[in-house]
Amino acid sequence: MCYQTNMIKHSIRYFNKKEVRAVWDNEQSMWWYSAVDFINILIEPNSPRRYWNNVKVRNPELSPFCGQLKLYADDGKKYVSDVINESGVRLLLTIIPSKYKKQVLDWITGMLDPIDEQSKRKAHQLYKTNLISEDEVGKTISLQKIHAYIFEGLYDFAGKIRTKTISKGGFIFANGDFLPQILLQIDKMPQSTFDEIVEKYVEMNIAHPFMEGNGRATRIWLDLIFIKELKECIDWSKIDKKDYFDAMMLSSNSDVKIKELLKDALTDEIDNRELFLKGIDTSYYYEEVE
Repeated sequence: MCYQTNMIKHSIRYFNKKEVRAVWDNEQSMWWYSAVDFINILIEPNSPRRYWNNVKVRNPELSPFCGQLKLYADDGKKYVSDVINESGVRLLLTIIPSKYKKQVLDWITGMLDPIDEQSKRKAHQLYKTNLISEDEVGKTISLQKIHAYIFEGLYDFAGKIRTKTISKGGFIFANGDFLPQILLQIDKMPQSTFDEIVEKYVEMNIAHPFMEGNGRATRIWLDLIFIKELKECIDWSKIDKKDYFDAMMLSSNSDVKIKELLKDALTDEIDNRELFLKGIDTSYYYEEVE
């Protein structure tokens, strides 16, 4: 069966340091997971794809819970792949003997509390912490600390610079092989004026140093630079979600629009806790599927 859906968001989940690719189905409000990836974490066969093909042929009762969608591969491109939903995973666990059965059940149940909600609660706790030293603001190390703080325990790669090349919406981010050198150059970029800060932010977005969670962490990182250098921050509630993403899509060619949006949303209320929390909520709203 080839299942056509309005997909909005791709994600990568990790179980015992092995990745499980996932995609959000906007029409049915559910996640679909790579069937081959699940086979790989359940029994670790020599050929997960061949094993899965045999399982689905011998167990037609899985069919209502399976489909085919395009998932990202290691080369950053999307290919049609077999996928399975949560109900299918639970059924699969009754078919395949696995020593990880209970762990996988607990893991997939935990995923029903969205990662965004769990990390948002941690992001709220960042207010007035001493996580980032002043000399680290605007550097990659501070972005890594933010990412590690809000995604620790949720992603195995929390705070770790990716080595794979990734893409989104047809845009390929910085090549994983050259990312360390690119980040060193970004660290050296000036950040004393509004224009310099936004230009640095745009470059970091193009770099997209993590496998997932870049936008949420980088917007906090941007605010810390504004606070240090200009004694101002962004009131994210003043920036429309669509306008923001349209401007960011254009920013690799022209940063005029994103500068306009951020300039209009600047405020000197850097000690306003409610503004900070509202900014976190808005930043996470940007990442929600619709």
